[in-house]
Amino acid sequence: MRTLLRRPILHINGRGAELLPLVFRHRDRLRRLFANYLGYRLTVEGRLARLYKSADAGAGRGLPNFTPRAYAYLALTLAALVDTGRQILLSQLIADIRGAAAEAGIALRDDLVELRALTSALRHLVSLGVLEETEGSVSAVQQRGAAEALITIDTDLLGLIVPRMRAGRAFEFGESGTTPRQPAGIVARRRLVEDPVVLYVDLPDAEARYLRDHQRQEAYWLERYVGLQVETRAEGMVAIDPDEFLTDLAFPASSTVSRIALLILEPLMAASPPRADGCHQVTPDHVTRLCQELATRYPSAWAKRDVSNVDTLAGRVTDHLLDVGAARLVGDDLLLVPAAHRWQPHVEERAATAETSPDQHEPQATLFDGEETEL
Repeated sequence: MRTLLRRPILHINGRGAELLPLVFRHRDRLRRLFANYLGYRLTVEGRLARLYKSADAGAGRGLPNFTPRAYAYLALTLAALVDTGRQILLSQLIADIRGAAAEAGIALRDDLVELRALTSALRHLVSLGVLEETEGSVSAVQQRGAAEALITIDTDLLGLIVPRMRAGRAFEFGESGTTPRQPAGIVARRRLVEDPVVLYVDLPDAEARYLRDHQRQEAYWLERYVGLQVETRAEGMVAIDPDEFLTDLAFPASSTVSRIALLILEPLMAASPPRADGCHQVTPDHVTRLCQELATRYPSAWAKRDVSNVDTLAGRVTDHLLDVGAARLVGDDLLLVPAAHRWQPHVEERAATAETSPDQHEPQATLFDGEETEL
């Protein structure tokens, strides 16, 4: 279950392929578990398995380093592949993609940024197993026709990915998915599995009431089925993965943006009293000011390109806090959720070196309040 939740498509030549025999052997039980526990549909064949998640499971963060233009190329590539056979030359595939764009009224350019977006889309399909680089590489796209490649298409896997139109109905993926309306318990459970920080105030009344009334049962089944440990608080619930297998975005991390986001949490919360729901509301100016203070106080501790523009840094820090679930947006302000209190960093400054002046120390280590697991 954990592997399918992390990688909804398992195929014989991809990551997690060693689990396919086990999935196939227990396919009936897995189908029942996903359907009854999360309302998801599971398709299992001899060489692949596909988990169809419901649209109300949350939009998610998308693919790492995948730009909006890359998503457009991904859709155009899938459209071009529908009428393609088992093999195709890369140059012909590019021509078909441009033809699909022309039909959709999408203007394509031929600059390097555009070619990188197309390459990202093709590489993603290669990673899924839909495309196989039989001869050459899809990266030849960026060489502007200087190289060619032969691409093999896995039509079975393509059929499980490409949406198709049903008469008089909107696009669906594969066969009919989950029913439009699911019980409050299933929808609430999905939120815990897909988003580790669940606040009661963010839920509809029925879902919030269900989680309050069934806290212990849900914590038990979530640990048994998915291996997640649940902490219950007055404001909501937090699902923790001790093995970090389901964690797609670790916090805190070693990047400049992540470390600055960690260090500004406590002063941000101290700057405003908690609201009735336990959240702290702060302004973007406050975030920018704290980022500037950290960048000035520890100049050699950060990547120079990240702190060269403080306004850009503050925007990236804000986005990072939103992505990891430590904050929400309310208009232009930032709303720090009660889960942000889990991190209480303590900076240990080491003595100045030849590269730092006596009044400019570096943060040597960040210590936490005994909690080593990540959301």
